[in-house]
Amino acid sequence: MGRLLAIDYGLKRTGLAVSDPLKIIATGLAVIESEKLFSFLQDYIKKEQVEKFVVGMPRRHGNKPSEMQTSVRGLVEKLKTSFPEISISEIDESFSTIRAREAMLTGGMKRSDREKKGSADQISATMLLQEYMALQKP
Repeated sequence: MGRLLAIDYGLKRTGLAVSDPLKIIATGLAVIESEKLFSFLQDYIKKEQVEKFVVGMPRRHGNKPSEMQTSVRGLVEKLKTSFPEISISEIDESFSTIRAREAMLTGGMKRSDREKKGSADQISATMLLQEYMALQKP
């Protein structure tokens, strides 16, 4: 059984989360510089079986394309080319960073930890993956 790997893509940093093989629990995996994403994924896939990428797709009000949506669509195309054996699903990531910051606050995370670059990105990816897995259950 392969894992699900969620990607919360940003122009500078990308948050990653992964499921357990049974697809029950989502766990933050890493925050990496976006330019190193494919190198990281290649190394990770050599060690772990990944069944599907779950990519957070930004939506704009009125579903109009945004600059970030164009970048994420480019990422999806590159994933298809680089990893043709791994399927890809998209999930709406609207307000995911805001929700991640709220979760850090309500979870009691220290201010110094909340201010670390990438904290919200990894939590956002984890939340996206949890949401995706919940939507897949009958």
